[in-house]
Amino acid sequence: MYNIEVIRQAQGKNSTLSHLYINGEFTCYVLEDSVRDVKIKGSTAIPAGRYRLAFNRYGGMNARYKRRFPDLHRGMIELQNVPNFSYIYIHIGNTFADTEGCLLVGKRMKKLDDGDYEIYKSQKAYKELYARLADSMEQGEVYLVIR
Repeated sequence: MYNIEVIRQAQGKNSTLSHLYINGEFTCYVLEDSVRDVKIKGSTAIPAGRYRLAFNRYGGMNARYKRRFPDLHRGMIELQNVPNFSYIYIHIGNTFADTEGCLLVGKRMKKLDDGDYEIYKSQKAYKELYARLADSMEQGEVYLVIR
């Protein structure tokens, strides 16, 4: 069983950069929308908290990822019971424009001149993280903590 933590590190103009740790070991970067006191639909990071991970096996994104990663994909990894949010996934992307509350993962990061963050090598990070989480999720309950 894994201890998965997302530790928010820096706030950009429209983005939040975090580090994701599994059992205390840095695994990848996470990019989200800005942390806000009042939610703006499609532009707000989810609240800090502890969330169960579960597979979501329906919808358009699930079908796209199944085609893209046929030997890996078992369903989108979804954070369950996020207050005032739905369909919060861990997925591929590079900028805050690629997420609507979801957690994007990447192996490299950069702070841009405009004060926002981008992440890179997202597919590589996603495939590595997905493989680790999916196996554990099929064996029992898995939780992710955002701090």
